[in-house]
Amino acid sequence: MEEIRQLKERLEGERPVEWDGFPDIGLYMDQLISYMPRQLIHYGEGEALTSAMVNNYIKDGAMPRAEGKRYSRTHLAYLTALCALKQVLSVKDAGLLLAAAAQGHTPRELYQQFCMELDRALDVTSGSLDARAGEEELPNLALALALRSYADKLACQRILELLRTGAPQPDKDKKKRE
Repeated sequence: MEEIRQLKERLEGERPVEWDGFPDIGLYMDQLISYMPRQLIHYGEGEALTSAMVNNYIKDGAMPRAEGKRYSRTHLAYLTALCALKQVLSVKDAGLLLAAAAQGHTPRELYQQFCMELDRALDVTSGSLDARAGEEELPNLALALALRSYADKLACQRILELLRTGAPQPDKDKKKRE
């Protein structure tokens, strides 16, 4: 089926830019908003990133504050991760996950880890798609993908609970300084 083949190709080929591919100058909010849609795979219109969302992520401690009115590579990296993670987690949980993962790492290292894990996840999903599948096989394929998402989310939620209760809480101020 052509649509499945195209989906498989997108999952195999489309990735966020690497750290060094980010603009090396600070971006203003409107530039940031227009930059972000190219970072992740989208179908249809989807939820557009707004300045209010960015401000809420900062206010909630999910990403560092702007440097004056400009946003750096660090901000682009955090926003890329947040935009992906908020598809399956609350912003609060996504922020907790990023803060825990950032402990002892630079923003660049955190982003490289995010990209590596995203790459792995997209490859696994792509590998489960059969471009020769007929329309009659689509319900079973969608069921398998949905149930894998369910299982992954259960495991993720449990690990987030362990991070919240068993591990020391990440220092929000440290994240802001980076």
